[in-house]
Amino acid sequence: SSHPGSGLRHRLGQLLVAMGKAAKTGGKKVAAAPLGQQKKKAVKNPLFEKTPKNFRLGGDIQPKRDLTRFVRWPRYIRLQRMKKIMLMRLKMPPAINQFNSTIDKNQAGSLLRLLKKYQPETKEAKKARLAEMAQQKKDGQEVKTKKPQVIKFGLNHVTTLIEEKQAKLVVIAHDVDPIEMVCWLPALCRKKDVPYCIIKGKGRLGQLVHKKCASVVALTTVRTEDQTELNKLADNFKAQFNDNAELRRRWGGGIMGMKSQHVMQRRERAIQIEQAKKLGLQIM
Repeated sequence: SSHPGSGLRHRLGQLLVAMGKAAKTGGKKVAAAPLGQQKKKAVKNPLFEKTPKNFRLGGDIQPKRDLTRFVRWPRYIRLQRMKKIMLMRLKMPPAINQFNSTIDKNQAGSLLRLLKKYQPETKEAKKARLAEMAQQKKDGQEVKTKKPQVIKFGLNHVTTLIEEKQAKLVVIAHDVDPIEMVCWLPALCRKKDVPYCIIKGKGRLGQLVHKKCASVVALTTVRTEDQTELNKLADNFKAQFNDNAELRRRWGGGIMGMKSQHVMQRRERAIQIEQAKKLGLQIM
């Protein structure tokens, strides 16, 4: 007869083996999901094969990215950008700041339409006119010439016309470089009571007189049909520029960057909190 404890030992061993197997299989079996909730396998279409790209080293060509911020720009571009920011940061006296307040798009449109009617003749037209006059002289005819009604340009010429009060309307460009060339001109126009305005773009004025750019142009006479339009423009500009005292007093610039603005705001806030604390202590 065997030892009574051997059967117990045998049963214990079986139990331990069963437990180990259960642990390996992960314990309890989870009930299967209902038929409706089972995941449906995506049916692959043989026509459209998935070909994922590999953008690692030596892999596919990289996609086009916007690298504007990383471009090493040419020096002239860097300079003009730096100049723009510097002009924003520095305080600007009224004599120079007045060139930042220009006429709006609609006013500029009507003004340029009027000026376009009085464009000076081109070199070709002048050549043709002189040739015709010479031919008339040769034929013994009397040559009749009429003084042309055209816009006057050139800084010295326009200055003379203003001083002699012959100019009816003066148009100054806002981006003349160096600005000292024209910064005294609005004061002269006010003194001589000649209507003036500041327009955006010396290139636009240059186009009118067949040049690359023109810093200032002036109208002395117009035809009778355009007289009312000229008077209307002159009155508007007189109110907007000549008689605008605020324009002569307003300083410009002094606009800091976003970081500096935030620093200043934080500083202000701190000062306000400090003052509030002091007031609180005084009340106590």
